[in-house]
Amino acid sequence: MKKYLDSRPIWLFSFILLLKSAVAYFVVFKDGPNWGMLLTEIPFFMIVFCLIEWFATKRKILYYMIANLLMTLIYFSVLMYYKYYGVIATYHALQQADKVTKVGESTYSLISPYYLFIFIDIVFFLFFMFRPKYIARMKERGAYRMNRTALIGLTCVSLALCFFNIWPNHASMNEIKKAESMGILNYELYTIVADMTEKEEIIDAKEISQQAVDTTKGITEPAAPQYFGADKGKNLIVVQMESFQNFLIGLTIDGQEITPNLNKLAKENTYFKNFYTNAGQGTTSDAEFAVNTSFYVPLHEPATSSDYMNKAVPSLPKLLKANGYDNATFHTNDVSFWNRTALYKAIGFEKYYDASFYGDDDHIAFGSSDEVLFAKTVPELAKMDQGSNPFYAMVISMSAHHPFRIPEDKYKMKLPERYEGTLLGDYIRAQNYADYAMGQFLDELKSSGLWDDSLIVFYGDHQGVPMNTLGDDEKELLKEVLGHDYGYTDLFNIPFIVHSPGAMLPSEMSITGGQVDILPTVANLLGVSSASQLHFGEDLFNQTYNLLPIRHFLPKGSFINNTTLYETGNGYEDGTNFNTEDNAVTTGGSTESEFLATQRLLDMSNSYLLQLPDMPKEEGSSTNE
Repeated sequence: MKKYLDSRPIWLFSFILLLKSAVAYFVVFKDGPNWGMLLTEIPFFMIVFCLIEWFATKRKILYYMIANLLMTLIYFSVLMYYKYYGVIATYHALQQADKVTKVGESTYSLISPYYLFIFIDIVFFLFFMFRPKYIARMKERGAYRMNRTALIGLTCVSLALCFFNIWPNHASMNEIKKAESMGILNYELYTIVADMTEKEEIIDAKEISQQAVDTTKGITEPAAPQYFGADKGKNLIVVQMESFQNFLIGLTIDGQEITPNLNKLAKENTYFKNFYTNAGQGTTSDAEFAVNTSFYVPLHEPATSSDYMNKAVPSLPKLLKANGYDNATFHTNDVSFWNRTALYKAIGFEKYYDASFYGDDDHIAFGSSDEVLFAKTVPELAKMDQGSNPFYAMVISMSAHHPFRIPEDKYKMKLPERYEGTLLGDYIRAQNYADYAMGQFLDELKSSGLWDDSLIVFYGDHQGVPMNTLGDDEKELLKEVLGHDYGYTDLFNIPFIVHSPGAMLPSEMSITGGQVDILPTVANLLGVSSASQLHFGEDLFNQTYNLLPIRHFLPKGSFINNTTLYETGNGYEDGTNFNTEDNAVTTGGSTESEFLATQRLLDMSNSYLLQLPDMPKEEGSSTNE
């Protein structure tokens, strides 16, 4: 093999990378590896290797190995990202690679042993090729050069194939189908080039108004909204629950309630069962952004690292501050994670409580447990309640974070044997513990008097159980408890519960809602008009229809309306409709006008934020306690 490696490395390394692409295809694409890979993946290898053949006169094998390593890392990143998020990773996601070190356990739990197979050849080459007796010979390797005519021909054919893989498929709106048709490496290259050459169309700010947003959504805001000011003067407490999906509400396993405290909360207050996350790859921090701004999270990056973190972003903290409210946010993680320091300045939180306040006692996931969070937060809320102004507080739980591994002394229920050792079982157990901690929080809110003096809302931040990480047995367990196959309508569905001390609200609401709707909904109950502040959500107590774009984890143009989740195909016509009740594929339920309106709403949201004035330097001086 050494002799062949010296003389014909281009064919050996192409074959090795083809095997690695097959592993990625097996994970990412529904039909797995196929013969089309020969025409989509190999031409990219050939272009890279032909460049080495053209320009490398010494240490040629070393350059082959470097190229091999870089392309291997791309394949590995793609399959790892897909396992959790269900979409193709691009360089945008790889720019957030530093977060891996901070969520290491969550990341490592996604690695299946056979994924590491794609690195075996690199370990082999490093072991055999860089032993001392081979180092001297490394300089000689590369003396062989391919026939110039053959090299020119191979380069031209490979370039032509890459072009014809990319161009006919570039207009597809479905990123997964696009990547499969282009080839993974071609898709990654196309994404970079497209971002450099195709400028985002910006809608003039003069065309973006509340009336334009409402008209695009197909709603009309009432002149005298119902329940306006029902909780006027009350505090606002927003509780964001880590990875909490709606199917947990009311769920029992062998007669055991998973979330007894939240079940009771949903029964005794107003419960929205058709409510969905708007978070993107920034997960928890994206949910914070969507809830506090009523804007959509940007497409290619977390909101917290976007171009408008230095903008004067309209927000719930600012709206309430203008109406006499103090504010603070509470989270046991370090404020620097997901660039929350910039987020809190941009959206106007005056104070934040983070790991520097909570310490690292009773550590779960990435910081102090939910029990510590709630125990230390309530006294601070009570102090704020003693002030002359009402307050807005956001409280963010974290213990039930992926991969949902909590200490055994925190177990509050016994799982049936069939759930032990599964991601689903760990998820249920972690959420059962989170519910236990939530029960303590609710008790403390009531005993302190805050319960009766505050409008309090509860919601999940993002999906918890990724579809692509589940084994067949786990899918069957989920089908057993859901009554249907687990799908997108379950994945994005989170609970939203409203406790209003001042209004006799309905016990259950069936209208579709999302995190962007929280701002106008709570503002109305507090008697604070949001008419002067652009928002893309709607007051859920005063509307009967909603159009909710899904910007992340599904292709562009996907959305949810009152009955259907629509997933874009290459365009609208070949898209798929899922009934939100049981995730069943349906033949209708969406319209092309909704498809076009969805894209218009997303474009308006981006355009408006990008054209906002920069935040004055003296603004947003958030401080920790």
